Amino acid sequence: MSITLYGIKACDTMKKARTWLDQQGVNYSFHDYKTSGIDAASLQQWCNEHGWQVILNRAGTTFRKLDEAQKTDLDQDKAIALMLAQPSMIKRPVLDLGGRTLVGFKAELYAAAFN
Repeated sequence: MSITLYGIKACDTMKKARTWLDQQGVNYSFHDYKTSGIDAASLQQWCNEHGWQVILNRAGTTFRKLDEAQKTDLDQDKAIALMLAQPSMIKRPVLDLGGRTLVGFKAELYAAAFN
């Protein structure tokens, strides 16, 4: 199974997820979507699986700095366009397990996924 952890290197939640994976001896690749970008197909897949409301990080400063016109009448297509333009707005981490993904980090959810 190929496992990819998506996120931003400097994020505290990312550090927790990486530490947990490393401590469990999980082999994974890391994709920093701030430096490497993200493709629309991945965002579409994540939004279809979890809902765009989960994938779009509306609590972050990048989203809060948007003007009101960009924040209103959001739907999946608009949310994906925002995340493609500014990957910092993607909730992190996203752990791609191959057949499914986990969004955010909770040690108990990660543990359940690997047991």
